[in-house]
Amino acid sequence: MDLLQQLSEGLQQGDEKKVFQLTRQAIELKIDPKLILDNGLISGMTIVGEKFRVHEIFLPDVLLAAKAMYQGMDLLKPLMIKQGIPAIGKVAIGTVQGDLHDIGKNLVAIMLKGAGFEVIDLGNNVPPEKFIKVAVEQGAAVIGMSALLTTTMSVMKNVIELAKEHKVYGKKKFIIGGAPLTAEYAKEIGADAYCFDAMSAVDTVKKIFNVI
Repeated sequence: MDLLQQLSEGLQQGDEKKVFQLTRQAIELKIDPKLILDNGLISGMTIVGEKFRVHEIFLPDVLLAAKAMYQGMDLLKPLMIKQGIPAIGKVAIGTVQGDLHDIGKNLVAIMLKGAGFEVIDLGNNVPPEKFIKVAVEQGAAVIGMSALLTTTMSVMKNVIELAKEHKVYGKKKFIIGGAPLTAEYAKEIGADAYCFDAMSAVDTVKKIFNVI
């Protein structure tokens, strides 16, 4: 079996040790780091994401696969920086101010990283100013906001209003997600898209960066 296919399968199994060893082996064989990333790690996480989407696997399986992916990424990152290999794009995400729920947001971050994006994870209880400040300073093209409470949904609108004040609305894309949200609400507040789960978030971001 092809080494990178083995790497992809090891990641799907959540086998951290195997992913680490195979990534190191691929590096020692002078396989291009971008190939290792695309055909090994991203390939594996894409399959994990699809299986999660159709309920063949569940959240604990995804978290195991993500831990395995980070083993490989830690080895590849210095080589990719050295070669100047860029991420597909940069996304800043966080749970809005007043809301401490972050499981869904964390899953989106994992899936985006697994798809080859650079993710700036702002954590939870993020004030509107921080979304805008970090996205501008670090050059994130997409701002992702999560809320699980109906009482914190309005903060998303505040973020978008602030973006308009700072003249970055239209220059950044805004995506929202969380249990109480809808596509209608996204449209109402001026967000670019509503993402109903982690994989729809990945699909949406891929479309924004024209990688679908």
